[in-house]
Amino acid sequence: MSTNTEYLFETERLGFRHWREDDAEVLFSMAKEKEVGSPCGWPAHKTIEESINVINNVFTNPENYAICLKETGEPIGTADLMFHYENKDECELGYWLGKPYWGQGIMPEACTLLLKRAFEDLNVSKVWCGYFKGNEKSKRVQEKLGFKYNRTDENVKVPLLNEVRTNVVNLMTKDDWKQLNK
Repeated sequence: MSTNTEYLFETERLGFRHWREDDAEVLFSMAKEKEVGSPCGWPAHKTIEESINVINNVFTNPENYAICLKETGEPIGTADLMFHYENKDECELGYWLGKPYWGQGIMPEACTLLLKRAFEDLNVSKVWCGYFKGNEKSKRVQEKLGFKYNRTDENVKVPLLNEVRTNVVNLMTKDDWKQLNK
């Protein structure tokens, strides 16, 4: 059983911390499932070494968090605030969750906390979030969070899968966040 002190922040069920190399086995157990990565645009992991590489080279953003079940202390997914826009007071919310944890309200709970972090702690004005057409789970998470439709981008290259997809882009402004959290 994990203690709360290791988490950077938490909800009633979830703790958030940075990924560690010793998480590779549990990451691999989730990321080897095609149904987890493919809707997000990345291929299933084939080896634990690949998962180690992702931890060391992809999950390096300071606002990338392992979402852990406090009950077990193990990571069950990830959530990320990515600052890759020209305007530095905007970010993108990204996330995925291991298949055994789908349908339990975990991702809306996790992302609500990250949105609070984005708007209150990091003082951003806008958070973008998108999903590839057909990813109904991600679409539903964004609806539950209160994101508003912004646009649809056709013919988006998904290089890790060598595909072209349609991406739906949603937006939440700081004013939207304040309205939702009165």
